Amino acid sequence: MSHLKERKIVEPKDASTVMLLRQRQNAAEEAIEILMVLRHPDNKFVANAYVYPGGALDEEDCASDMDVFCRGMNREKAVRVMPDIPAEKALGVWVAGIRESFEEVGILLAYDKNGSIITFDKEDEKKRFGAYRDALCRGKKSFRNMLTSEGLALATDRVHYFSHWITPEPLPIRYDVRFFVAEAPERQDALHDGCELIEHIWITPQEALNAYERGNFGIVLPTIMTLKELCRFKTVGDVIKSAAHKNVPRILTKMTRKGNAYVEIMPDGSVFGPSPV
Repeated sequence: MSHLKERKIVEPKDASTVMLLRQRQNAAEEAIEILMVLRHPDNKFVANAYVYPGGALDEEDCASDMDVFCRGMNREKAVRVMPDIPAEKALGVWVAGIRESFEEVGILLAYDKNGSIITFDKEDEKKRFGAYRDALCRGKKSFRNMLTSEGLALATDRVHYFSHWITPEPLPIRYDVRFFVAEAPERQDALHDGCELIEHIWITPQEALNAYERGNFGIVLPTIMTLKELCRFKTVGDVIKSAAHKNVPRILTKMTRKGNAYVEIMPDGSVFGPSPV
């Protein structure tokens, strides 16, 4: 579309997304599954596409005292892992990923007062945290309020930096997204929010890519590439281990016209498309 050239370049918003993983049960071969969510067709950004839970950073995520709620991660360490982001935002990327996972799919990566990963086994726990989640989504309660009230510590030590993508410049809505991997807690069930997200699915990376190739599973380029990378692994532990000392490059694709459609060009020259504009 020729109007792309006339658009003012939009600065990307900082965002975070978490690829929640689990080991496939009762399978003939070892395989990992990843939680993916389908965005509502009316969404302004990547509508009707399968993505990972995530969203933009909130001001509270980056509060100067957020360290007290984080286990195994503080602002200084976050800056070392992620030196290309302003120091005041570094820890907030981890916090936002955990918060958004809870808001969007009800998975909470946090430790209880006893130092154990929280579970939602009991009916009163499900109701209480369901109420927190609803209040968070409606802006009636802050994430900090919930953490303080329940005496929780965020499991930032279980959330590992994996990939970094920036939405191409011509698009009117842009995000600077940090991708993380984390093992999904046992005894917590995923449930999409029913508003921005209309479906969720546990699926192996290869199954997702196969469905995309058949044309019935919409995904965008960062999702395609992260799924391809995950296809190398058989266990969740192997994925986590690979992220421990991973060099995470900043990936900003370019968009150009090819025939009647736009394609995305990776920094290495690989071409993907057509891309939705």
